[in-house]
Amino acid sequence: MKEVKTNQAPAAVGPYSQGISTGNLVYLSGQLGLDPHSGEMQDGIKNQTVQAFKNIQGLLESEGLSLDHVVKVLVLLADINDFSTVNDIYAEQFSEPFPARSAFAVKDLPLGG
Repeated sequence: MKEVKTNQAPAAVGPYSQGISTGNLVYLSGQLGLDPHSGEMQDGIKNQTVQAFKNIQGLLESEGLSLDHVVKVLVLLADINDFSTVNDIYAEQFSEPFPARSAFAVKDLPLGG
């Protein structure tokens, strides 16, 4: 087991890793719309979603991977009314065959994401 770590994504905000690589699998921790350099949350759901994907790409690239290698995505939304906006950005990030995906609205997300 090996820790996935990069400065192209925000540092973990708790006792967990940005990701873990084991065998031929890589597991990434959830990403918010935080700028990894300033630590600031981006404004609005569109900017937060775009930043979250940049963070994911940074983590994947640190392992020599890209979004083309993603097989499963979990989307957690603070407001289900943001689903359409997030879905539009999501669709621009991936190509067919699209990863399997689950999407849920939750009460709260860390750091107000």
